[in-house]
Amino acid sequence: MKKIVDYRKLLNVNEAAELQELKTVYRGLMKTWHPDKFNDNEALKLEAEEKSKTIIEAYHFLVSIAPETRSQTFADYTITTTTSNIADFEYKQQVLTVYFLDGNAYEYFDVPKEVYRKLVNADSPGRFARRHIFNEFVYRSVSKLVATA
Repeated sequence: MKKIVDYRKLLNVNEAAELQELKTVYRGLMKTWHPDKFNDNEALKLEAEEKSKTIIEAYHFLVSIAPETRSQTFADYTITTTTSNIADFEYKQQVLTVYFLDGNAYEYFDVPKEVYRKLVNADSPGRFARRHIFNEFVYRSVSKLVATA
């Protein structure tokens, strides 16, 4: 997905980056681009504010899809995807968001349009998703994002 690639480029990390590396890179970039460093130049301060917002967004996004984060929440994810039914789903720009009846929601990235079409046309969307989506694509919880926002 373009968003993942762009955020990795921004933070200059690869897909194998661990949480500690992400944190270190994030802190270094925030020291460089913190708006308070540019109090004497309004134009640079505005640029730094935008850049720091983007860095913060990239960091939080990459942490949410990091293998370590997913392994920490894998038990809850497995319970939701195996025992809860799908309440609804939506697809936009190769991102499939699945809402479950237990209140959880997950985003799946780089889902081809053809897979989405098959999900829509499946006799049992839940069974199709368990077989072809839930453990095939990079995902992150969005229900926790909503709860903390």
